[in-house]
Amino acid sequence: MSTCHDLGMQVEIKQGQQKIVLAGNPNAGKSVVFNALTGLYVDVSNYPGTTLDISSAKFGEDVLIDTPGVYGVSSFNDEERVARDVIMQADVIINVVGALNLERDLFLTQQMIDMGKKVVVALNMIDEAKLQGVEIDVPKLAEMLGVAVIPTVAIRKEGLDQVVQAISSATTGERLELVREHQAKYEAEGQAINPAEVLMILEDDPVICERNGVALPGVRESIYLARRKRVDEIAALVVKEVKQGVKFSVKLGRAMLNPWTGVPILAAVLWVMYEFIGVIVAQDIVNFTEKTVMGGYYEPFVKGVYEFLVKAIGFSGAVENIVRQVLVGDYGLLTMTVTYIFGLLLPLVIGFYLFLAVLEDSGYLPRIATLTDRLLSSIGLNGRAIIPVILGFGCVTMATMTTRLLGSEREKRIAVFLLGLSIPCSAQLGVIAGLLSPLGGKLVLVFVGVILGVFVIAGTIMDRVLPGESTALLIDLPPIRLPKLNNVLKKTWNKSGAFVVEATPIFALGALLITVLQLTGLLEILQNMLAPITMGWLKLPREASIAFIMGIVRRDFGAAGLYTMSLTPVQTIIALVTITLFVPCIASVMMMFKERGWKEATAMWLGTWIIAFFVGGIVAHLI
Repeated sequence: MSTCHDLGMQVEIKQGQQKIVLAGNPNAGKSVVFNALTGLYVDVSNYPGTTLDISSAKFGEDVLIDTPGVYGVSSFNDEERVARDVIMQADVIINVVGALNLERDLFLTQQMIDMGKKVVVALNMIDEAKLQGVEIDVPKLAEMLGVAVIPTVAIRKEGLDQVVQAISSATTGERLELVREHQAKYEAEGQAINPAEVLMILEDDPVICERNGVALPGVRESIYLARRKRVDEIAALVVKEVKQGVKFSVKLGRAMLNPWTGVPILAAVLWVMYEFIGVIVAQDIVNFTEKTVMGGYYEPFVKGVYEFLVKAIGFSGAVENIVRQVLVGDYGLLTMTVTYIFGLLLPLVIGFYLFLAVLEDSGYLPRIATLTDRLLSSIGLNGRAIIPVILGFGCVTMATMTTRLLGSEREKRIAVFLLGLSIPCSAQLGVIAGLLSPLGGKLVLVFVGVILGVFVIAGTIMDRVLPGESTALLIDLPPIRLPKLNNVLKKTWNKSGAFVVEATPIFALGALLITVLQLTGLLEILQNMLAPITMGWLKLPREASIAFIMGIVRRDFGAAGLYTMSLTPVQTIIALVTITLFVPCIASVMMMFKERGWKEATAMWLGTWIIAFFVGGIVAHLI
């Protein structure tokens, strides 16, 4: 049987070490438990064939391995496939269960017990359950499951010592009678398949069936129904609701889900987010970091050092000019690349991840996803997609990276394309707002209507054309609570650092590409190629093509280029529609290539060109 190391994970398992695996549903507090048990010394490795990272750490004499939060072990998406592979190789499983969601979380618990695995249940957020008027008969729950159940409050590390102590005496629990009967058939036939693989076969997992050379048994539904019935019986017997006055936070959480109250609340939150990120961060802070710090101090210093070195070594001529352009030119690796990443993108990234962490830690983010699920499902997405969409209005590059949280490749494909096509970043939004403000309400509505229409139409067409089906929204609704400052700052720090590490080489490659186009004259040729379309189809001045090309480098550069042109109000709307739908900036394009591969990304990239000019021309001929 394969091991974690065989699967390509960089997890070193020494002789005699146990693999202690942490598993649980999303938002059950699994990450908090993992951090509390491991501290700072954690290894993170990419799981082969996916964009998912797996964390592991030394755990006494053993190794603790984290898994993605899942609702069940199967092959429906990357998260479940990775969790399945890791859980099947576990010696002991620490199953983090949310005390407020036993009916949901225990389905995974029972499934892992049915796999014949030793399980210790960490019944987390037991304090929240008490505050919500919910009492759980913990001894009865442990008796019915046949495994140790330890009440915990992970954020305060309460009960975690008992969880660790229970590992050495972990038991395999009470498997479903139906599962035992089917597994006995394989044992009777003398097939050397362990109970975990037998269960996956019984649940029609195509990968495991193929690995063992057996046909799909077709009994998955009956096992699922039996497990659901058993879990409902357990929850009914161990959970008791205590009558008490409903807290304000409970009322607020319910109001956030009701469309009549939830939509105004969401609008208010988005307004606060815009003021924080779109005004304070994108304008005030970025203006300081990009222009004052990087433009006023960093770039002159770097260019000065370069000039000193050139003179010191006597470097000159055509080669020196090429090196100059590559390193400290308009799109230089040491100038534009560093300035954009640390002066422009990093403040936006920190601002967005800070705000996102607050929404997540407060319990509001899952409610936004639930509130918008029906709307987004009409274009092949589900409520989770609201997160990259919101992020896209700050930075499409970062938003493209966060499409990894979506449940299927189909959804990721739709989301990445719509982000690149119709979501303007905060830097571009500022310029667009400045150009729209003097045009009057009618033309502003035309602009908003066209962009929104393209978003809906493009998403609907992709939903109809792309094969497969999008995943349903299965999401936890944790209680509304005040965010923990330590959690918010830690999430912001980790995600912002990961962004810098991942985005820097991509952005550098994009800057180098633009420099090569400039040095070879291809940039000017591209401008000339666009000129006939700009003048004939879009009815814009010839120089507008320059704005489109500059938009490839950076979106707001393209939009800002329109300021210097003498455009009529109608021409301004045409230009803004086209440049908004036009290709995203080079950093976003490079991230698109990384996430979707060169074939898909190229098709998406060219698609945005075609749609932008087509829609822009339609607007030009209709208004």
